[in-house]
Amino acid sequence: MKIAVTYEGGSIFQHFGKTETFKMYEVEDGKITSMQIVHAGGAGHSALAGFLSEQSANVLICGGIGEGAQEALKEAGIKVISGAAGEVDAAVNAYLAGELESAGTNCDHHHEEGHSCCGQHEETATEEASAEEEHSCGGHCSGCSGCGGAHVPDFEGPNVGKTCRTHYRGTFDDGTQFDSSYDRGEPLEFVCGAGQMIHGYDKAVATMEVGQTINIHLMPEEAYGMPDPRAIFTLEIAQLPGSEDLEVGAHAYLTNQYGQPFPVTVTEKTETNITFDANHEMAGKELNFQIELVEVK
Repeated sequence: MKIAVTYEGGSIFQHFGKTETFKMYEVEDGKITSMQIVHAGGAGHSALAGFLSEQSANVLICGGIGEGAQEALKEAGIKVISGAAGEVDAAVNAYLAGELESAGTNCDHHHEEGHSCCGQHEETATEEASAEEEHSCGGHCSGCSGCGGAHVPDFEGPNVGKTCRTHYRGTFDDGTQFDSSYDRGEPLEFVCGAGQMIHGYDKAVATMEVGQTINIHLMPEEAYGMPDPRAIFTLEIAQLPGSEDLEVGAHAYLTNQYGQPFPVTVTEKTETNITFDANHEMAGKELNFQIELVEVK
């Protein structure tokens, strides 16, 4: 089975008809065996349906999608799971676990930011593996950069706009490794300057030469930014059936009022209330990368 996800900056892109990039997953026996990022161009829903058919996609996971696009994909034999949001790898894992349902035609949906959630929430998945979330895009993809037009980088270089393949090793300042493409045996592929990576990593690769290896140190502002206090919220356990089984430190998924999932971490729990943090776990941290540019397509 092959699963396609609308992709931008490590997150699910929310307007199917303008999708420029998909992340494609090969799945065997319910497990992901390979993944790659492919550039589609955002040429409208009919053309995108044809593109996904050519890619042999069986399932599409996306955010907002209209009725016409739904019909075009149905004719192409592609199952649509709409209304999704958040990190792409986490959404695919939720789908494979049977915990991601389609919201149907929802072309007016927008991005769901963790700090903007309000009202009723439902727990849709619990105990997500933190290791999967750490390297869901090679450990250094950016957050969603918004719906609509193409990302315009604030840097230049010969590799901007080209598909680059890089090996990397990511460490904290104390030398602890948090991710490595070398360990997985597969370079990370992305379009340089397209907003798919955290800013500092993207900017560094823009001027590299094939075969070159560099070391960079990124402040939070060049990586995942600083934690947003608005992304921390407390709910009554009675509102979330099943949340009584969650412990502090557990990773879970909540859904907003539109049925869109987003990842959270349990930070505090009392007999009646539970507190979640929707900030990225790397927010506020300084990161180090050893980057090797393997190929420029």
